Parts: sequence; structure tokens; C-alpha cells
Amino acid sequence: MCGIVGAVAERPITEILIEGLKRLEYRGYDSAGVALLDASGAISCIKREGKVESLVQAVKDQSPTGTTGIAHTRWATHGVPSERNAHPHQSGNRFSVVHNGIIENHQELRDSLTADDGYVFSSDTDTEVIVHLIHKLSADYPDLRSTVFAATQKLVGAYGMVVSDSESPSELVVARSGSPLVIGYGLGEHFVASDQLALLPVTRRFAVLEEGDVAQITKEAVNIIDATGEPVRRSIEESDITADAGGKAGYKHYMLKEIFEQPEAIRRTLQDRLIEGKVADNAFGNGSLKLFKNIKHVQIVACGTSYNAGMVARYWIEQHVGISCSVEIASEFRYRESFVHKDSLLVTLSQSGETADTLAALRLAKSLGYSASLTICNVETSSLVRESDLVYLMKAGPEIGVASTKAFTVQLAALLLLSKALCEAKKINQDFCAESAQALTSLPAQMERAFSLEQPIKELAEQFADKQHALFLGRGDQYPVAMEGALKLKEISYIHAEAYAAGELKHGPLALIDAEMPVVVVAPDNDLLDKLKSNIAEVRARGSVMYVFADSDDQFESEPGLDVVNMAHANHLIAPILFIIPLQFLSYYVALVKGTDVDQPRNLAKSVTVE
Repeated sequence: MCGIVGAVAERPITEILIEGLKRLEYRGYDSAGVALLDASGAISCIKREGKVESLVQAVKDQSPTGTTGIAHTRWATHGVPSERNAHPHQSGNRFSVVHNGIIENHQELRDSLTADDGYVFSSDTDTEVIVHLIHKLSADYPDLRSTVFAATQKLVGAYGMVVSDSESPSELVVARSGSPLVIGYGLGEHFVASDQLALLPVTRRFAVLEEGDVAQITKEAVNIIDATGEPVRRSIEESDITADAGGKAGYKHYMLKEIFEQPEAIRRTLQDRLIEGKVADNAFGNGSLKLFKNIKHVQIVACGTSYNAGMVARYWIEQHVGISCSVEIASEFRYRESFVHKDSLLVTLSQSGETADTLAALRLAKSLGYSASLTICNVETSSLVRESDLVYLMKAGPEIGVASTKAFTVQLAALLLLSKALCEAKKINQDFCAESAQALTSLPAQMERAFSLEQPIKELAEQFADKQHALFLGRGDQYPVAMEGALKLKEISYIHAEAYAAGELKHGPLALIDAEMPVVVVAPDNDLLDKLKSNIAEVRARGSVMYVFADSDDQFESEPGLDVVNMAHANHLIAPILFIIPLQFLSYYVALVKGTDVDQPRNLAKSVTVE
């Protein structure tokens, strides 16, 4: 959450910083700001409330210049979205800082800096304590890097920060603890950002800072010290992400583009992992199949959409692998005493690999006695990838829309492949192994056929124009799909949407049913279909308007108050992956009808790197 860009160069960098912020706006869009230094150390600091475009106009009007600078787009934690709370924050007309994360001891530091040192705070943020602390400590240390390093020793919490000093206008100092930062390497110029995507127009060579690193960046060099203060080198690697990967490719919104990218994302994630019907030996990391042979329990930990994917996987693992599987929200898992089963595999799911609660859960689990940890993640340089024993890189490509789409379906494909890998390692359930291979191979083409539902769903979405609430129902492995459909609708249309296992209707939700409560049902052709039809009849009897997404073999027919959207018949193993597609279209087009911001919904950001 929040986006950082910084640069030190021989050329003017204003446009580089602004373009970087545009590429990072999915990480936060409450306010934005930039601070530039020219060769003499003169500071130009411009901040605006709202999206990056407001800052763009202000920069255009004021035309600041500089060859060293920092920029930030904010997702508010401490302090409401406003210009006064926007980054960069400054102290003594000398130091400027941008910061991602949360400083947990900010109030203690604020009190001390105010009472003991006379600092006056101009914002409500936790970040401002950092810049005043650096200003205070600068009298005791010979250079900016040693000053920032000393300041980090007094901070409790998570931070990725970049600091500039008008008395040293040819350098930046960056520090990382719990919030990601990458260094971009150029010729006669160097860069820093919270995501490679921000810097792809200017460099393809990156190094990832590790926990506790503090780095001095000049146009000639990057000098890094680790958490102990010792000089260290971090490997420089070339990114294979294309510079235009974050573009909309002619689509109106990133979300719509990413819905349509799902078949190709599935092809990429299965390539070289599913070979002639078998899971490749290294699909989940070297030695994974040998380890899987002895696994007797799987513990999945995730947040949000990834948690819903894990809930689907529980059905697959328990039914087809025949071992127990638990799924838990990461923010709950990390704060309770949990029982660790013997021979357990911990699986973490995250698109970004920087989800704070999931990362903390992984670190906790390492002390609890799990046999191994596996992460299913989309970002190769992320903390989860670097800290897990085993890794499955999703290869879904950049996902910019805040409401996850292709990451969810690729996670499901990876989890079905994991279920197959467990069976193969244990040499059990060969029928499932063969069926799942065939189903996964056919999946991209079946997803493309499901896109034919876009137009009828677009027309159906008009009926949600005046709705404020919606209920989603599913049974078995479609219950988590209903959960994901409800989450998508509430995220981007702001309709209050809830999902229930359909068998729970009589235990409370029926009280909500009336003509103003649309009910959305996912109804594949499976063993629970007859039970689900009884649940539908219960709702119909109480006057609700229903929308049923059904397998073409289900023999549902539309009638007044019951709209049926028929999907091509699908293998039961991949039905959860296919049935989310119409629900993604539904949420997208309802959001358009409602006039909300599809890609950047209020109060949300893409990468949740704070608690």
C-alpha cells in the first residue's frame, strides 16, 4: 500500500517520478506528492489531495525541476486523506521523506520530539516523526546514511522509506523493514521504487533490498549496509516484465483487461509444470515431490481473494488426496495459539508476496514445527518468495486492478495442480490424477468460451442499478466461489453483498429475503444440485429476484423473477474456476452502472503491506 519512486540522475527527473507514480497508483490514491532538489539544494515540494492526476496538473502549472527527487502516492493509515497529510514530509527546510508502512511507536516519538526538542508537527501522520527524528539526529552523525541508520534503530514497525537532504543534493538514502523497495540501476543514474513496474521505462536492472538494509544512492553508485551496519551487496537481476505490461491494451479498465487475460495466464502457469499429464518434478520447487510424499496435513494461510481460493482447495485436497486441510485468514492465524499437525505443509497464498499478515504468518510458522512452507505467489522478488522453502510462481503477469481476477483463477489452477502433485507423490488416486490433468489442459479454451457470457451479463447488470444489497449462494466447492463473487461486487460497486452456503438459508439469511434483495446462485452440475434446487425454491417462495448461473445440463429455465445464465458444461474439478468468470463480469458491469471507480475503489489499495 502506497507507492514510492525516487531518482538521482544527471538529467531532469520530474517526468520520471510522475510516470512512476502513475504506474503505482494502484497501490494508493488518496493523495500524492513530489519533492525535487536541484544542484544547489533548492527544494521544490508539491502535494495534492486525491489521485495522481491532481498532482500532475500542479506540477505542470509550477514546472519544478531537479535531478534528485522523491515522490509518493498515498493510501491513508494515520491521518485522513488531505494535502497536509500527503507525502513527502519535511523538517527544517532541509530533509524530505516518503514512507510506506506504519510506525507503531509514533506517538511516543511524537511526544518526545514535541516536548523535549520543540518540533512542531504539521500533519497527523506517523511518517512525520521519521523526518523530524532524522533532523534531530543529523547533528550527531557525519552523513545522511549513518543518520538514517541511527533513526531506524529507534523505529518500531514497518517501513520502506526514502530520504533526501538539501545539504547533500546528489544522493538519496533508502531503508527497508517490512515494506518492499527495489533499486533500479542505470548509466549515470539510479532509482528506487516500491515496485519494479514504476521504473520499467528507465531501467530493467534491479536489486531487491533485504530486511534492515539501508542504502546510499547516488548517480554513480549504490552502497548498501545491512541490519548490523556492515557493507553488503545485493544481486542485480534483469526484469523480464515488458515496459507496457501495466497498460490497458485498449480496454476501458484494467479489471476488464485482466478478466480477458485469464486464459493466457493459465497457459503460462501450467507451461513446463504439467508435462504429458504429469506434474514436473520441480513444479513446486526442488525436492518438493519427495517432501509431498510424507505430508499428512495442509495448512493454508491467506487474506481476501487468496483466502477464498484456499477455501476451494480444501475441498480438492480432502476429497482427492485424502488428507486434512485447514484454511485460515492470516490476520487470525498469526494472533492465536494454533495446533500444528505432524508432517504438515504450510501454504501461503498472495498475489503480491508482500501481504503483511500473510508474511507475518509465514515467519511465525517457521518457529512452530511445520515440515516445510510453500508459497503460491505472483511476484518473483517478493518477501514471501524469498522466505519460503518451496515456491510456485504464478506467472499471471502484472495485476493492476485492485479487485483481483486473474490472480484468483491462477491460484486455483495452482492449487488443483498441488492436489494432483500430492497424489502423484503418494502414488494414490490415479483416476483423479488423470482427470485433473485433462481438465487443466482444457481449462484455457473453456475460459475463452465463457467470455461469450459478457453481453448477457452486461444487460442483466442494469437490474442492479438501484440495489443496495445482494446475497450470493453456493454449495460445496462453489460456496467459496459465491464468497469471491460477493467480495468482487462489494469491492467495486459498493453494494453490500454477502455469501452463504445455501444450506444455511434457514438458519438466518431467509429473514433478509424480499423483492429488493437480489440473490445470485452458482449452480454447476454436481452431486449437490438437487439440494441447491430446493434452496432456490425456498428463496423463490419468498418473493426474491434470483439470478442463477447454471451449467447447461442443469435444465433451469428463466421465468419472471428468475433469470438463468447458462454456461457450457464443465468438468466438476475446474467448475469453480469457470463459474467465477460470470461473477467477475457481473461485478464489473454493475460497477459501471453504479458509476463507481472500477480499478481504484474507495478506501482500498492493491498491495496490503500494513496490518
